[in-house]
Parts: sequence; structure tokens; C-alpha cells
Amino acid sequence: MNAVAVNWQDVQSRQITVGQMESLCRDLGLAAGTHKVGLRRFEIAHGKRSTPAHTHSGEEEIFYVLAGSGLSWQGGATHRIESDNCLVHLIDGSAHTLIAGPEGLDVLAFGERADSEACYLPRAQVAWLGASWVKAGETEHPFAQEAAAGDIEMPEPSPRPATIVRTAEVEAKEWDHGDSALRGRDLGAAAGAQRTALRCFDLPAGKLGAPPHCHSGCEELFVVLAGSGVYLDQAAGAVGWSPQEHAVRRGDVVSVPAGTGIAHALRAGADGLTFLAYGNRDSDDVIWYPRSGKIAFFSLGVIGRFERCGYWDGEE
Repeated sequence: MNAVAVNWQDVQSRQITVGQMESLCRDLGLAAGTHKVGLRRFEIAHGKRSTPAHTHSGEEEIFYVLAGSGLSWQGGATHRIESDNCLVHLIDGSAHTLIAGPEGLDVLAFGERADSEACYLPRAQVAWLGASWVKAGETEHPFAQEAAAGDIEMPEPSPRPATIVRTAEVEAKEWDHGDSALRGRDLGAAAGAQRTALRCFDLPAGKLGAPPHCHSGCEELFVVLAGSGVYLDQAAGAVGWSPQEHAVRRGDVVSVPAGTGIAHALRAGADGLTFLAYGNRDSDDVIWYPRSGKIAFFSLGVIGRFERCGYWDGEE
């Protein structure tokens, strides 16, 4: 397989137990070889938190609840969450964390891999963070410091903000053209995501989702939620469409880095296929469709065809 695929049960877990934070964490993105985006799975114990209350200055986060229920703590308020909910946390938004209910909470945490400027001075034990600086290496781990700060206040749940949506309540869009057919819900957009995208797709038996394609700037990450099927891909530069097939099932995570020229698609098996598709947004992204010879510049609203030629054609 040109992309990297793993099943979430095969990825080694790390137990987190620090004060009120207790969960099993699996770094699915790292295991699948992602570059621009990341993905972790947290299985949070009853009554416990996933992480310290935190906010990011350079990364947008999207959470998808696989199972269980609990609370989303945001800036001092709490909101009920449950299976199939999608939560978006924007850059510089309210501090947030998750608290599991009686049956626990199983969530996928999607995020960007943002480049950050940090210069560490080992002798001085300080680090520059942008235009400021902080002490480094002289204090306990941030999780330990969060635990030392004590429990967070847990007010009664309030109405959910627009940044939390239920999958079934997000408008579904459908298409059925040739061998491609699907029903898709843009969860990220519905919950206000700005820099990344998370969509949920249902494919009927035997059908492709999007036509075979590859991206120049957008990295894609697929997570199979239900059903079975095949992931199809072929080497960069191949003419036409003669892919290899790789079986996929629930829990499989497939990473498709940008700029590889590797065309790919998903096709549902006899029982259909439901999967999440996550990725970064890149206004300079160019998409190549090898079956039809099309190339798309969606940010410009242009799709067309061009004639293949060698590098030196017309130059000699």
C-alpha cells in the first residue's frame, strides 16, 4: 500500500493517570505516518478528565465521540456530549477538556501539526516562545502541575454551543454518478471549523466515494467507523487507473500525505462503508483525477484537462 494503514486496536496504548486525568491514549496519527495533521484516541475512565484544561495558539482541534457520554468543559461551563457528537475548538478559544460519564468516554481527537518557534537554551534552562520566554526543565510535567491545581469547578450543564453538533442533525448531501455514490455530512463546517475539515461519509455496497484523485497540498486521513470495503491506490505518474486493492474494516486508519502523486479512492463492500475523512484546508491545493485526466483548482473555481508531455517537449 502506498499510503499507511493501521487498525486502532493494533496501536500501542499509553496509560495516563495523573490526578483527575485518567485515560488510555493511542497516537493513531503517528502510527499511520501523518505529516500535516494528527489523530489520537482517548478512552477516558468514568468521572475522569482527558487532559488539563487547555487552549492552542496555533492548532485547531476537532473531537469526534465514538462511544459513551460525558461533559465538555469549556471556559468554566459544561455541556453534555454523547456518541456521534462532533466538537470544534478554534485557535485561541476557550480552555477546554473532557470529563467521562458513568460508561466512560471514547473519543477521536483530530488536530493540526503546526510548526512553532521554540528555542531552548539548555545551560540557562530557558526557552524562547515567539517574542517571549519561559523557564524550562525546572518544573514538574504540565499534567502534574494541573493535578496540583486541584479539581475544576463543574457547574450544571448548560445549552450546547454551536461548536458541538450531532452527526444526524447535520445536513446530508448525496451524489450518485456512475460508480461513485455517497451520503456525506460536513461535521467540521457545521461546528464552525476554519482551518481543517471533518466529514462523515456513507457509501452503498460496491460504490466508490469520491472519484480516484490525489492532492498537492491537502493531507487526508480516513477512519473506518462501520462496514467494510477496499482502499484503492496506484503509484504516482501512472496513466489511467489500474489500482491495487487493500481491504479495510472498522478501526482502520489510512493516512494519505499530500504531494505524493498517489491517486486513491475508497470502495464499499457488500455491507456498505461508513468512514470519517479529516484533513487540512489549503487554498493552493491542486487535485489530479487520473481516470478522466482532469485537474481541479477549486479555490479558483476551475476544472479542466491538459495534454501530457515530456519536460523538454517544445524546448528543443
